[in-house]
Amino acid sequence: QVQLVEPGGGSVQAGGSLRFPCAASGRTLRTHAMRWSRQAPGNEREFVTATTWNAVSIYYSSSVKGRFTISRDNAKNTVYLQRNSLKPEDAAVYYCAAAFRPGITITRANNYDLWGQGTQVTVSS
Repeated sequence: QVQLVEPGGGSVQAGGSLRFPCAASGRTLRTHAMRWSRQAPGNEREFVTATTWNAVSIYYSSSVKGRFTISRDNAKNTVYLQRNSLKPEDAAVYYCAAAFRPGITITRANNYDLWGQGTQVTVSS
């Protein structure tokens, strides 16, 4: 079965950095786009970043732009989210997703076909 594999979680002091992968497993797929979202307890899930696999189109939410970076490793079929200058408000469960259809709006969650299980990020003061 195809799935997106994320690490179990990460914890960092405020101002620190975390880099998490999201890797497709099960079979080789042609990925059109990857997306990260996050959800804190009691809050709605929010968009964080999205990229086409060729990196022609990349989007970041205003709250993370300049601090977070999305990147890809084609050989490993993996996307990475680098989180720098982490703030307490960045603490959340982070979800990655993969889309396989072209011509989609890559920031929209309902355009994605495969979802990771979520990764807990904690940020301490």
